Amino acid sequence: MALKLKDLTKNKEWLTGGHRMCAGCGAPTAVRQILLAAPQDTNLVVCNPTGCMEVSTTIYPYTSWRASYIHSAFENAAATISGVETAYNALKKRGKLEDDFHFVAFGGDGGTYDIGFQSLSGALERGHRMLYVCYNNEAYMNTGIQRSGATPYGAWSTTSPFGSESIGKVQNRKDLTAIVAAHNIPYAAQASIHNWRDVARKAQKSFAVNGPSFINIMAPCHRGWRYPMEKTIELAKLSFETCIWPLYEVEEGQWKLTAKPREKKPVEEFLKTQGRFRHLFTPENKGQIQIIQDFVDREWETLLKRCGEA
Repeated sequence: MALKLKDLTKNKEWLTGGHRMCAGCGAPTAVRQILLAAPQDTNLVVCNPTGCMEVSTTIYPYTSWRASYIHSAFENAAATISGVETAYNALKKRGKLEDDFHFVAFGGDGGTYDIGFQSLSGALERGHRMLYVCYNNEAYMNTGIQRSGATPYGAWSTTSPFGSESIGKVQNRKDLTAIVAAHNIPYAAQASIHNWRDVARKAQKSFAVNGPSFINIMAPCHRGWRYPMEKTIELAKLSFETCIWPLYEVEEGQWKLTAKPREKKPVEEFLKTQGRFRHLFTPENKGQIQIIQDFVDREWETLLKRCGEA
């Protein structure tokens, strides 16, 4: 049955308004879209490592969360939520708890791709029933816009500056979704906040599996990317239309595209909208955009083959 927005809006809001995330931030949109699709007849435990979401939604003595909430260290959200899930199973087995619970962690790309990857990998390998969501804004935005493993080639950040000796970050981003899928978990997916139906379907599937699930969701940051704050959804959509950020899922080892752009736009359409790539359009950096285009094209062709659409 097709998902309807009016049906989702009747569901419980686990994250309230009035938090202190930046106007135009993609992260709270990602959280709300995913949690609106959470089961309504259950309890929810949310774990949040240090990052933009944590520092802006839990400023003592206030909280924007209506779920049970745990703040963990930057590097151990997956370990923390897997420990809670284990304790829940033990209490259930002893007959000390009757209520049903779901468990979800929300981490930024810094706390997921890099600092928290070890604990995430361990939790996936152990097989805990939990959903881990990476709200991906492609840098350590909370601590000053430093590059992360999710930052794309050529992007400016405070630790990958551009100048006469540098073109910005000189490494391509890590393909974390594929790495997670290689753990042979029941469900992993890439999503984007511009396509709420796709997000909701993937969230419903994630909450339904008996084991670990993972969603890597594109959530642009206007402060770090350098674009007008009202353009967030437009930027997320452009990342999809240029195939920089494809939408797909890996369900029980089967790769599947969940959306396909009507027209594959050149990466330049995405890059020119953001100040972090402005230096790539200067004469001295001629050719760098083609390097990015070649990388995106190779990754797209690889994904098509994995999904049986080559």
